[in-house]
Amino acid sequence: MPEEQVLLEGLRSGDETAYELLIAHFQQPVFGLVQRLIDDHNEASDVTQEVFLKIFRSVNQFRGESSLKTWIYRIAVNEAYNRRRWFGRHRKPETELEAQEPGRSHLDHLHDRSRSPYDLVLNEEWKSAIEKALAGLNPAFRSAVVLRDLEDLSYEEIADVLDISLGTVKSRILRGRESLRRALIEQFEPARGFAFSPQPAD
Repeated sequence: MPEEQVLLEGLRSGDETAYELLIAHFQQPVFGLVQRLIDDHNEASDVTQEVFLKIFRSVNQFRGESSLKTWIYRIAVNEAYNRRRWFGRHRKPETELEAQEPGRSHLDHLHDRSRSPYDLVLNEEWKSAIEKALAGLNPAFRSAVVLRDLEDLSYEEIADVLDISLGTVKSRILRGRESLRRALIEQFEPARGFAFSPQPAD
């Protein structure tokens, strides 16, 4: 983010404009990330608010050892994990996979990337299948795949966000993509033209 140091100084001094700039720049990306990790629009809104409260409370502890974006995404992933664990203890599994806006899903906003499972999302049927398969992934694999294929973070950034080694990042992405491939193959007959290979985590 441009002028990151100036923004940080403003946040640390309690400058109202700095807080507004932070929210304007990061609110939608954080909300999108959280929603993809917990599959609930309303809960994602609550978690996003918690993320920014934690940012405001903890900004003086940020030492710049990573980028501001990486630090914020790390908080968002941790808060999403906490909420998912709460779901596991207190709620039945969520089955609603449709987007809040009729006829649209957050996969409509994907960038064009080669050789990822999302390349073959050509219509709403495929999008719904991707949503369902993504929701069924192991949470550790899911976070890595979302950060790489949806958020377009580098492997190094993902390692910082998830606090894992670079090798573990690559392994989780590869295994997550393979799990997506298998889940999608189970949903569609080969005759319908569904075929792809997971992108190597190079």
